[in-house]
Amino acid sequence: MALARFLLTFPLSIIRYPLSFDHLTSLSVIVPLFNERESLPDLIGQLYLAMGENELRQLFPEPFSFEIILVDDGSTDDSCALIGRMVPSKQELRLISFQRNFGKTAALSAGFMAAAGDYVCTIDADLQDDPFAIKEMIKKLQEGYDLVSGWKQQRKDPLTKILPSKLFNAVTRLFTGITIHDFNCGLKVYRKEVTRRLELHGDMHRYIPVLAEWMGFRITELPVNHRARQFGSTKYGSSRFLSGLFDFLSVLFITRYLRRPMHFFGMAGLSSFLLGFVISLYVTLDKVLLHKPVSNRPILFLGILLLILGVQLFSTGLLGEMLSTSSAKGSTFTVRETLNLTDGQAKKFGSAD
Repeated sequence: MALARFLLTFPLSIIRYPLSFDHLTSLSVIVPLFNERESLPDLIGQLYLAMGENELRQLFPEPFSFEIILVDDGSTDDSCALIGRMVPSKQELRLISFQRNFGKTAALSAGFMAAAGDYVCTIDADLQDDPFAIKEMIKKLQEGYDLVSGWKQQRKDPLTKILPSKLFNAVTRLFTGITIHDFNCGLKVYRKEVTRRLELHGDMHRYIPVLAEWMGFRITELPVNHRARQFGSTKYGSSRFLSGLFDFLSVLFITRYLRRPMHFFGMAGLSSFLLGFVISLYVTLDKVLLHKPVSNRPILFLGILLLILGVQLFSTGLLGEMLSTSSAKGSTFTVRETLNLTDGQAKKFGSAD
């Protein structure tokens, strides 16, 4: 009788709780790339070796599974064609190819959207990050952290990259109070909940630890092996410093005043208005009590300017308060093609794979 009841209810349980293979993935590895054709074969080979280590697999419940999501950021070499030739023999590979170059932040955002693993790892495609460090970072993550960022303690880069990086990290630590040595290391490991909640735009991939900490996630860092670049040259020129400065200011504003813009604009507006009021009152009393002329006094125009500026800043704060709860969200990239994605992953990009 019990067996008959089970057989009758079993199909209903399948309908109620449909199987989703997207949720069976233990680890998603995201690789943003741009014109890295020479390094891809070695990188993918090393990733497969790292994923096959027993020490890594023992950190997950059985059965262990992984996926490698390669996000092509508009490469002009044959990186996509190379990946396409490798997929038939390596079914864990996934490809998301952009219509043009949108930048590393967009590539990471696309990878986060597609990632099905309970844990998510990001690694650069230039072979400078060591895939065999992933297991140690996951061990650290399982101590109770939500994000573990790599620390390139012994960098194998020229001074033209090392010195600006040290300055960038020092300034970020100073203004955010987060004691991480290497905010921009490409090798990071996350719990999936972190990648689901991160909203990235511009070049904010440099400040992922700052954004994650602001959202309440526990972050830490771990020293990792760093290797010299074997092929090609860096894809980031001097223009990244200016864009990095603007994004740094954006991150500071977001982490402090995103949900309360009136606290920033209102305080600035109130200060400007009060100063303008005091100046205007002083000029008025001078005219009334001491009969001094006001028409040729520049301080009068300064007072009027500060009054107007104060009203404008206050109005901006009110608009910010209204917009902060109704801002539209959308993708900052256009996908040209996908390869070997699951149905659930492909639907996130608006098409079946």
